[in-house]
Amino acid sequence: MKNKNQKLKKGQHLALIATIVTLLLSVLKGLIGYFFHSKVLVADAFHSGADTIAIFASAFGLWLASRSKSDRFPYGLYKAETLGTLVIGGFIGWAGVELLIDGFNKLFIVPVFQEFPYLPIGVTLLSIIIAFVIAKKEKAVGDEIHSQSLIANAKESFLDIWSSTVVLMGILFAYLKIPYAEGAIIILISLIILKLGLENIWTSLLILMDANLDSELQKQVEQLTQNIYGVHEVHDVKIRQAGPFRMIELKFTANPSLTLFKAHELTDEVERKIITKYEHVETVFVHVEPSTEEMVTAIIPVKDINGLKSKVHQHFGRAPYFVIVKIENNRIEIEDFYLNEFLDKEKHVGLSVVKVIVNYGLDMLFTAQIGEITFYMLKDNFVDIYQIKGANLTVNDVLIQYQQNQLSRITKPTHSVDEALV
Repeated sequence: MKNKNQKLKKGQHLALIATIVTLLLSVLKGLIGYFFHSKVLVADAFHSGADTIAIFASAFGLWLASRSKSDRFPYGLYKAETLGTLVIGGFIGWAGVELLIDGFNKLFIVPVFQEFPYLPIGVTLLSIIIAFVIAKKEKAVGDEIHSQSLIANAKESFLDIWSSTVVLMGILFAYLKIPYAEGAIIILISLIILKLGLENIWTSLLILMDANLDSELQKQVEQLTQNIYGVHEVHDVKIRQAGPFRMIELKFTANPSLTLFKAHELTDEVERKIITKYEHVETVFVHVEPSTEEMVTAIIPVKDINGLKSKVHQHFGRAPYFVIVKIENNRIEIEDFYLNEFLDKEKHVGLSVVKVIVNYGLDMLFTAQIGEITFYMLKDNFVDIYQIKGANLTVNDVLIQYQQNQLSRITKPTHSVDEALV
């Protein structure tokens, strides 16, 4: 949270500096336009004045967004930055309308300069340079801290470059006594500015109404969560935008036999991975539900490879093979056989096997005996363990016992010494 507030303050400081620079430039344009009788430069001064108010609104919104959460505002004041963007959109739109009217009026007026307008041209060139520097900084910081208002201001500053270029052309056209050109170009730029203002207003309203504007992030979060071991199915991913930050809500299903502690641990893992990967995500609200999937994946230690007639091995870690089966209602399908490549090891065979077989996305293990290390490793990977009872059983016998609810869950190791040492 401290890092996020620092980023907000960085954007706030930039906006304040841009406010002061733009204000001084607006005053300079107004004075020179007035004394040199350049109405187009005076109009541009009013345009810069509107920019000043808009940038200040952004700074004020970022300042509010950086305030600490409170009992009255438990979610923070991040949307103040969105309100600032809404105000910015209004001022940009107003500036566009004013410029449109001014351009229309200038279609029929040709100002006359008595001498070459060095100062009006000079201040206009200065305006272009300053607008470019401010736009680059606002864009860079806006992208860094995901500030919608700074990005909006950057777009407006880039448009200022074009509008100042038009002003420069207008001054030159006026000096050369070319009719209509000045007004026509100003009308064109005013329409572009008006479009940008309306887009900012519309986007801000959508955010304030909690519209989901980040479908790409939604897909990425869903995929990231789906790849976390223990998560069965992800659904209802919702994203709310609050100023420069995102707030995410999602639901996922998991093994219904998970303990409350393990379910809480899994939700913490989901939250941690999302917030770690996406810095602009401020909070993640996760709800876990028991899975209602009809298909499950089970693994059984066996002595040989003979389909459903394979003989069950009594020791998990020392079984030469493992059969992996898919169970869906009354339908059973063998997915794969796994060769135990760790039989030559003297210690921790079961642990080595577990590290490999968990990649199959297991839900259940059927075994007669299981040691302490292997048991807790499997439980940490959200695998239910059922105890097989009886000698000379086949895979088919075990699956029939499971479907007839004759098997009980193993809730603790069958012996303290790991079967890998047996």
